[in-house]
Amino acid sequence: MKAVRFHGKHDLRVDDVDAPAAPGYGQVLIAPTFCGICGSDLHEYDHGPTWTSADPNPYSSASLPQILGHEFAGRVISVGEGVSTVVPGDRVSIQPQTGPRDDYFGQRNVPFLGPKASVIGLSWPWGGMAELAIVNEGNAIRLPDYITDQQGALVEPAAVGVHAVDRSQVQPGGSLLVTGGGTIGAMTALAGRAAGVSRIFVSEPNANRRKRIEGLGIGAVVLDPTVSDIGKIIRQETENGVGVDAAIECSGNGRALNACVDAVKPQGTIVQVGLMGGKVEVEPFRWTVKDITIRGSLNYPITIWPRIFEMMRSGLFPVEKIVDAEISMFNAKNDGFEALLAKESSKLKILVAMPQ
Repeated sequence: MKAVRFHGKHDLRVDDVDAPAAPGYGQVLIAPTFCGICGSDLHEYDHGPTWTSADPNPYSSASLPQILGHEFAGRVISVGEGVSTVVPGDRVSIQPQTGPRDDYFGQRNVPFLGPKASVIGLSWPWGGMAELAIVNEGNAIRLPDYITDQQGALVEPAAVGVHAVDRSQVQPGGSLLVTGGGTIGAMTALAGRAAGVSRIFVSEPNANRRKRIEGLGIGAVVLDPTVSDIGKIIRQETENGVGVDAAIECSGNGRALNACVDAVKPQGTIVQVGLMGGKVEVEPFRWTVKDITIRGSLNYPITIWPRIFEMMRSGLFPVEKIVDAEISMFNAKNDGFEALLAKESSKLKILVAMPQ
């Protein structure tokens, strides 16, 4: 079968690989339909290996070269013994976080925090950018009839945005700053609006992406951090000049984190979502004197899929607005990865369509 595999930095190939054997006990064989290219995939391609590894994963035994794709929907082809929640022919969305379910972390439904964490499409033998994939039963969530396959492939990044808003504890009628207008920043802004946030500010240096954020129709105030004092503008636009209730940093940029500290009100909350690979210069004294809370946000509760389905069904969470194109897996490198990484690209999300 054909699969898009990551071999190393800037080395992405459509390979012929052996198709998976029949699913084992508690496993499901999936034919992916659509798979999103994630920022993590882009980081892996441009700077990796980071999440992938030449050393076998301690849970899944996966190693490079890796079939990519952790944001995907598909159709159940067959199921192994013991599987009861899906049957052949079901459409499913994949929740990609996995790992042992009998250790401390697995028993608490946070396997991604454990030392043997594995992610389908990054550290698992199979991924969504292939004609077939094997996943555990708990990772295949049956799609309701009202959710399209394209939407099913967007549940994973949508869940990241919703969880970040949850972590911020911003309330309906509140105010929110999102730094970074890429896919996760856009999802976070959409999730904030769905949660009833009244004032949303988005800071993004790329002019084309600023236009994309404006085009989402959520009424966000979109700012250019290269020419504007973000904190000053936000204080002018918020009640009594105190700043936003919460800020969510989605760019992975140290300057953006410090802008969040400046823009958030005293006793506000900052959620760090964007991945920062190195050290950044911060001023903890400012955190203390503003009495703020700074929280990390990794992934999402692995049980969140039905909630995301309902948010999509309501029409309040139109995640499909971030999709720019659907491309063939054979064009994934040039029309997908390179297009998203191009300087001043306006693209937020590209879906890779699998052969059917």
